[in-house]
Amino acid sequence: MSRLFDELLRVREFDAGFLSPVYEECVGPRLLPDMARAVERIREAASRSEKVLIYGDYDVDGVTASTIMYDTLRLAGISEVEVMLPNRFLDGYGMSKKVVQKAKETGAGLVVTVDCGSRNHEIIGELRENGIDTIVTDHHECGKSLPEAVAVVNPKRRDMECPAELRELAGAGVAFKVAQALVLAGMIPEGQEKWLLDLVLIGTVCDSMRMTGENRRLCYYGMKVLAKTRRPGLKELMRVAGTKRIGGEAIGFQLGPRLNAAGRMETAEYALKLLMASSRMEAASLALTLNRLNEQRRNQQNEAVTEIEERGVGDEPVIVVDGKWHEGVLGIIAGRLVEEYRRPAFVLAEVDGALKGSGRSFGEFNLAEALNVCGEYIIGGGGHAEACGLKVEAGKMEDFRRAVNEYYRSLRLENQERFLGVREDLEVQEFEDLSLELLEEMRKLEPFGNGNVEPVFLLKEVRVVEVSKMGAEGEHLRLIVWDQQGKSMKLVQFRAPEEYLRLQGGETVNVWIQLVENEFRGIRSAEGRILKLAVC
Repeated sequence: MSRLFDELLRVREFDAGFLSPVYEECVGPRLLPDMARAVERIREAASRSEKVLIYGDYDVDGVTASTIMYDTLRLAGISEVEVMLPNRFLDGYGMSKKVVQKAKETGAGLVVTVDCGSRNHEIIGELRENGIDTIVTDHHECGKSLPEAVAVVNPKRRDMECPAELRELAGAGVAFKVAQALVLAGMIPEGQEKWLLDLVLIGTVCDSMRMTGENRRLCYYGMKVLAKTRRPGLKELMRVAGTKRIGGEAIGFQLGPRLNAAGRMETAEYALKLLMASSRMEAASLALTLNRLNEQRRNQQNEAVTEIEERGVGDEPVIVVDGKWHEGVLGIIAGRLVEEYRRPAFVLAEVDGALKGSGRSFGEFNLAEALNVCGEYIIGGGGHAEACGLKVEAGKMEDFRRAVNEYYRSLRLENQERFLGVREDLEVQEFEDLSLELLEEMRKLEPFGNGNVEPVFLLKEVRVVEVSKMGAEGEHLRLIVWDQQGKSMKLVQFRAPEEYLRLQGGETVNVWIQLVENEFRGIRSAEGRILKLAVC
C-alpha cells in the first residue's frame, strides 16, 4: 500500500471492512417494515398462479427497480408478471390511475410498486375496491398516514423503526431486499439474487444515494456483477457509450444519462426493454435508440440553459424560472443552475394549462419540506431533500416563487455554499506520489458517489510552466506545472472558466485536482483533472 493511499484511508476513516465488504454481512431484509407481509402475499400469488402487475417509475432507479422486481417474482415461481411504467408527460409523478384499468384488463390479483406508491392512497384504495391487492416497495418520504396496502415496504416509514443504513436504499435497493427476503423464505435459490446486483448498482448510483453502509456492500458486489453481466442490454449499452472501465463515473455519466434519456425524451419503455432484452440484436437496436435520445436531450438542455443565462435568474435565494422547454430536461436544467449559481433552483414549463417542473437543492434546504410548506400553491409533487417534481397552477407561479423564497429566508440558513465547495482530502507536495499505482489503489474505493466522493488532492504553490487551450473554440485548458522538486505534471479542465483560460506561464497557483489515467499511443500516465484553481 502506498503512503498516500494509507493516509487517504486514515483521513476518510475507512477500514478494511470498507475496502472489502462481506456480502453475508448485509443488513437482514426482514428488518424492513412489512417485509414479512410482502413475502407471504407473494407466496400466495405463486401458489394461486396469480398474475402480478409491477408498477414502476420512469427514471433510472425506477426502471432498474422494475427489472429487479420482475426477475425476482419470476425466480419466486410467478410465471405471469407484467411491468407498467408511467409516461412522464401524461401520468406525472407517482401512480397513475391507469394502473387500475390495466390491472382489471389483465386480470392481475396483485400490484407491486417499485420506487413509488407511499403517497398514492386514492389509487391503492381504488385497487382494493376492485379486489386487487397492492404491495408498495418504495424509498421516498412517507406522509402522516399510509395507503391501505397489504404491505408498505419503505425504510422511511414514520411509524416503524428501521436501521439507519437501510434508510439510504434506492428504490432498486428496496426491490433487491425483497429478493433477499424471498431467498430466506426458500422461494428463490440462494445465490441467484446476486445476479440482480448490477441493476442495484446502477439504480443506487444514478439516484445519488449515499455510498456507505448497506449501499457500499451492495454496490461493491454490483461492480463485480456488472463486469460479467448476463444482460445483453447492459453489454450493448456499455459498447455504445464507449465504457472502458466500470465505475461510478461510467455509470453516472455514460450509462445513467442514456437510460434516463428514454423517459425524458419519449418513453421509459425503451430503457426497460433494453434491460430485459434477451437477444444481442434487440439490445443493440435499443442501445442505439437510447444513444440518439441522449444526444437530443443534451442539445435541448444546452439551449435552455443558454436562454436562462441570457434572461438572468434574479437575486432571490431560490431560483424559480419557467419557459417553453422540453418537459423531460427540466430536472437537468435545474441541476445545471445549482452548479452555476450555487442556489437551489426550480425549473418549470407549461404543460396542459399548468406549470410542471423539477427542483434541485443542496445543503440544508430540503425540497420535500419546502413543497409541504408551499402546498397551497402547488397541485402536486414530491421527492427527496435534494430533488423533487412538482406541478404549479399557471396563475400561482409568482405566489409559489414568493412563498418558497420566504420559506428559505425563514430557515436562516448560513454559508450554504460550503456544501458545494471543493475540499481536498490531502495536500500533496511531490508529484511522484500521484502515480498509476495510487490510481489502482483508489479504485478499491469504487464506486464513488454521495458519501464516498472521488478523492481530491491539493497541489499547493506549484509553478505553471506551460499553458495551452484546446477544443474548436479554445474552451478547454491544459497546464504543465512543476512541484517544488521540479517534477512536472499535466493538468486538464474541460469547459474551463474564462479566468482560468487567461493564465500565463510562470505564475504560482494552488490547484485542486482529481487523479485520472491518460493513455496515449499505448503509454499510460497519471494526470490531474482540475476542479478549482487559485493564483497565489
